[in-house]
Amino acid sequence: MSRTDAAKALVGVKRPKAAALSAPSEDHRVRTGAVRREQTRRKILSSAMAVFARKGPDAVVIDDFVAEAGVARGTFYNYFRTTEELLDGVTAELSDVVSLSIEEVVLKIPDPLERLTCGCLLYMHIGIDMPNWGAFVMRTGFRSRSIGKMVDSTIPRDLAAAQASGGVRFVSLRAARDLMWACIKQGIQSVLAGEAPREHLRQLVGMALLGLEVHPERAAALCAMALPHVDLPQGFNWEQDSARKPS
Repeated sequence: MSRTDAAKALVGVKRPKAAALSAPSEDHRVRTGAVRREQTRRKILSSAMAVFARKGPDAVVIDDFVAEAGVARGTFYNYFRTTEELLDGVTAELSDVVSLSIEEVVLKIPDPLERLTCGCLLYMHIGIDMPNWGAFVMRTGFRSRSIGKMVDSTIPRDLAAAQASGGVRFVSLRAARDLMWACIKQGIQSVLAGEAPREHLRQLVGMALLGLEVHPERAAALCAMALPHVDLPQGFNWEQDSARKPS
């Protein structure tokens, strides 16, 4: 083949390098769009947490969330269709974010009773240190869809393991779970309302442990434990730096 024929044969051939150069640009746009969508979703969720904390789940309308988040109504509907769906979204993501952040810390504790106590105390302290979050738990905490992993799986898991090891005694796992959750919820509410000091949280957990037939000296020692550091992810308007260590 002559040089002229070879040159003609190359006319219209797609060069791999040119195609490869366009791919990163497209990927970058996709990634950037995904990041922006997630940022908007988090903004709506954190704003919704504040609205639900102030008004409760039954006295809100879509415009409350639109105004709080500073987004257009159409933007809101790109993510959530109803206030009920938004409440489920706040619960599923924010409640479980808190629970999973605590889990990363307490799963390092081998003793199930110590793990249970530590997890409950951390959850309560976060509710005090992050007022939007604490008030949200207070206003929605008795709705079955608004409880999250802390009550649905973490507390029952540690209670069952503690009973198996002889650390606690109870006749009903559900009753024991409800006792601990009521302790958590009421403790946050009393301290946020200014009706009790922060040490009230440890006193409540101690009484709950006694109700589970934990030896008094053991219960006192557990409630006096130093609580570990917990990191909460950024972007949810926790009203405080995400790195925290409760007292």
